[in-house]
Amino acid sequence: MQFRMEVATISCTHHLNLVRLVGFCFEGRRRLLVYEFLRNGSLDKFLFTLKELLNWENRFNIALGTTKGITYVHEECRDYIIHCDIKPKNILLDEIHTAKLLDFGLAKLMNPKDPKYLSLATIRGTRGYLAPEWLANLSITSKCEVYSYGMVLLEMVSGRRNFEVSPETYGKRVSLWAYSEFEKGNVESIVDKRLEEVGSEQVVRAILVSFWRIQEQPFQRPTMGKVVQMLEGVIDIERTLAPKPVAEVSSGGTTMTPNSNASALSSSPSLMNIEVLTPRSNRDTMKDSSSLLGLK
Repeated sequence: MQFRMEVATISCTHHLNLVRLVGFCFEGRRRLLVYEFLRNGSLDKFLFTLKELLNWENRFNIALGTTKGITYVHEECRDYIIHCDIKPKNILLDEIHTAKLLDFGLAKLMNPKDPKYLSLATIRGTRGYLAPEWLANLSITSKCEVYSYGMVLLEMVSGRRNFEVSPETYGKRVSLWAYSEFEKGNVESIVDKRLEEVGSEQVVRAILVSFWRIQEQPFQRPTMGKVVQMLEGVIDIERTLAPKPVAEVSSGGTTMTPNSNASALSSSPSLMNIEVLTPRSNRDTMKDSSSLLGLK
C-alpha cells in the first residue's frame, strides 16, 4: 500500500527538471518503476569520464535546473517529497543537456502534518553525499538534500568526486581542500582544468552556494528555493564557515543502518545571514566576493 501511494504521488509530479514516470510493476515482492528514456545518460559520465566535456554554461544551467527540480518536490508539489539520494548518477540529461532528476526509488513522503521532519529507521543515500544528521540519528529534513546537492554542485565546478583524495588536493577531501583554496583566493585551482571561458562571477557564486549547502548545521543551510535565488544572483551571498569532515558509515551502498552511538551535532550558534537585495545587476551582486578573491 505504501509503495502504491508513493508511486501515485510521484506520478502526479510534473516539472521540466524531473524525469517522467511512465509506469510501474507491483507483483508479489517485485517492485519496478519505469521512467522515460534519456539518451544522454547521467551527469556523472560527463563529469568523471571522457565521454564528452560539458562546458561551463551547460554545467551552470544543469545546476540551476536541478535545483529548481528539487525545489519543486520540496516546496511546490501537492505532497512534499524527500528524494534521499541526490548525486550526479541520478541527474539525467536530455539531448540539449536539460537536467532531469531521476530515481525516486528511495524517496519518502514528508509528514503532511509537519512536512519539515521525517523519521527513518535506516540511512538512505550514497557515500560522499550523506548529511551529518543521517549519521547522528537526528530528525531528517529537506536540508539533508541541500547538503547532498551542495556536494554535487562542488563536483560540477571541480570535475572531482567529492569523497576522493589525491596529491593535488593535499590528501584532503575535495570540500575541505576547495574551501582552503577559496580562502587563499585560488579560485582557478578549484575549477575543472578542462574548462575554458569560465565566467568568474558565476563560478564564485556557485562555489559560495556549495559551501552554504554543506554546512554542518541544518539551520545554517538555505532552503532550495533560496538556493535558486542565490544561483540566479537575486540574493547576496555572504561568506561561510569552513565545511567540517563527515565520517562515513559505509564505503558504499545506498541503504545503510545508522550508528546508534553517533554523537549529535554540535549546536554552535552560527546563523546564516542572507540579505535580500534591492534590484541591481549580477555583476554588482558578486562585486564584493570577486574583489576578495582577486577577480575584480
